[in-house]
Amino acid sequence: MREYLENVRAKAPLVHNITNYVTVNDVANILLACGGSPIMSDEAEDVEDITSVCGGLNLNIGTLHKSSIEGMLRAGRKANELGHPVLLDPVGAGASSFRTGTALLLMRELKLTAIRGNMSEIRALALGIGNTKGVDADKADAVTEENLDAAVSFVKRFAEQTGSVIAVTGAIDLVSDGKRCWVIRNGRTEMERVTGTGCQLSGMMTAYLTANPDHHAEAAAAAVCAMGLAGETGWSRMQEGDGNATYRNRIIDAVYNMTGDMLEKGADYEVR
Repeated sequence: MREYLENVRAKAPLVHNITNYVTVNDVANILLACGGSPIMSDEAEDVEDITSVCGGLNLNIGTLHKSSIEGMLRAGRKANELGHPVLLDPVGAGASSFRTGTALLLMRELKLTAIRGNMSEIRALALGIGNTKGVDADKADAVTEENLDAAVSFVKRFAEQTGSVIAVTGAIDLVSDGKRCWVIRNGRTEMERVTGTGCQLSGMMTAYLTANPDHHAEAAAAAVCAMGLAGETGWSRMQEGDGNATYRNRIIDAVYNMTGDMLEKGADYEVR
């Protein structure tokens, strides 16, 4: 885990984000905190030039509109042409046919290095339908110790089918390249009360993918561990009277102050 974080710090990857306007500022700040650098642009006439000067592309459909879809396709094709990693965050896939259809379109048209979402979103992409509640996972889709073996098998199959690293985040996180699956138990349930922690992770994961081109699956798993560990560290520093706004800042601060040694010691995972 240590080397993947340290590579981000050393290389300071520039990441192009077409993300949602609810969390755009937090995505920019988490990228700066982890050692990367953000650019935000979704205008179709602008995105190819922007992607050309960046190292990685983060696509997030959280506040989807037709013009941003064209921007995502143009940016994604340019990134593919240049060999840059592309991550898709299918926010709310399964909640509407528009969102699900757009995510499936991006999967068909682009070579995606990684897809990161909650289990409801990932199931919606795999099955074409889903139980997403707004942009949150349905409780029926939660990964638990009881259904862990089945969830691991599902994520491995979907990774093999798509050729992408699949990262499923929740109470137990799963990251697979189709052959291996990292089962990660870092994080706090309180992170669910902070809007955008998943969007932040997608931005940070894109930086990790960009800085570790020969180890995409390992880098994705390291990013998930780092975000979960930051949630644990941030929560440990909460004071009486603090709420979710303070917690948001403490998570970003924890990412900013995290070292490779801290991640190596704090990462809680197994590989299946």
